[in-house]
Amino acid sequence: MSRKTIGIGLVLLGLIGVGVMVMSNEGRLSQKPSVSSSSILSPEMSEIPAGSTQPISVEVVPVSSQHLNETIPLPGELLPFLSVDLSPKIMGIVDSVKVDRGARVKKGEVLIQLSAPELQAQRREAEAQLRAANITYTRLQAAASTPGIVAGNDLELAQHHQNALEAHLQSLQEMEKYLRVVAPFDGVITQRNIHPGAVVGPDVGGGRASSLLRLEQIVHLRLIVPVPEVYVGSIAKGATVPFTVPAYPEETFQGVVSRISQSVDPQTRSMPVEMDVDNSTMRLTAGMFPEVRWSIRRSTPTLFVPATAVVTTTENVFVLLVKEDLVEWIPVRKGSKSGLMVEVFGALQSGDRVVLRGTDEIRAGTQIIPVSKEIPANTRT
Repeated sequence: MSRKTIGIGLVLLGLIGVGVMVMSNEGRLSQKPSVSSSSILSPEMSEIPAGSTQPISVEVVPVSSQHLNETIPLPGELLPFLSVDLSPKIMGIVDSVKVDRGARVKKGEVLIQLSAPELQAQRREAEAQLRAANITYTRLQAAASTPGIVAGNDLELAQHHQNALEAHLQSLQEMEKYLRVVAPFDGVITQRNIHPGAVVGPDVGGGRASSLLRLEQIVHLRLIVPVPEVYVGSIAKGATVPFTVPAYPEETFQGVVSRISQSVDPQTRSMPVEMDVDNSTMRLTAGMFPEVRWSIRRSTPTLFVPATAVVTTTENVFVLLVKEDLVEWIPVRKGSKSGLMVEVFGALQSGDRVVLRGTDEIRAGTQIIPVSKEIPANTRT
């Protein structure tokens, strides 16, 4: 064999080897890594590969019937039981202010003394007119004892004039009582807006009476609590409710539910409730914002399931009911929460079994193998 023939054979063998190597690499690159279908399933379905017709194992828990008894925090506001701005009823000059901010006063105590020289002059004039009218009437009455001297009509007119002057004098005397501003109830002066020498009256300040003092009764306080609409059924008149205030974080105070508005505010969807608070120690003050520990109670038992059992989608809220190893979607309405449990209302009964960890991946009609689980004691109400 010639050298030329041998060379051509070696070249052909090299080309064949290169082709085999290229085809082997392409085969390896065309292969894709396989992903187990069970790795993308929910925990309840992870034991069964996708597309399997075998039942899946699912944890189920019983629906429990319980009395709801939960405490939630609600914001409140302390207000004085009685509060009034003391304003003058007549025009006058402030002679003296007998109290100042923080002073405790009693009902009927004089707080401000006013003077009104014009009013006093009117009273003296009315007194003089009344004395003259009395003299005139007395003389006419004496003359009338002689027939024909005084007409009966003149005597009657004189008597009416005398009565009118008496009434006018009495009204001026009553108005003079308004020169003393007195406390309408026991309380504390919380604002003072006036000093001696100021001219005050009902027409000062753009037609509105100026406030001289502000008197509040804080030995007895009102605690206003806006109760959300969903908890309105738990309001009980006469109930004692605890609360705390930031000033005394470690101390608990109490209020008694006394007044219920019986109307839900359309803006906040809450019902204002008033509680009476005894503040005889004077430690609490009006304007504080306490945190009220509001108790939520139901008069009858209701149904509870773990919060994880309730499935919420954009269209439905439901639980997965298990009957004869088949799944049913039961629409429910959620109520109050109690620990890890949630109150539900729907076509359920106590003792029914529902999927512990609900998911819409388990479709209605799915056959399952139920695995019973007990609700831990610390999750119950």
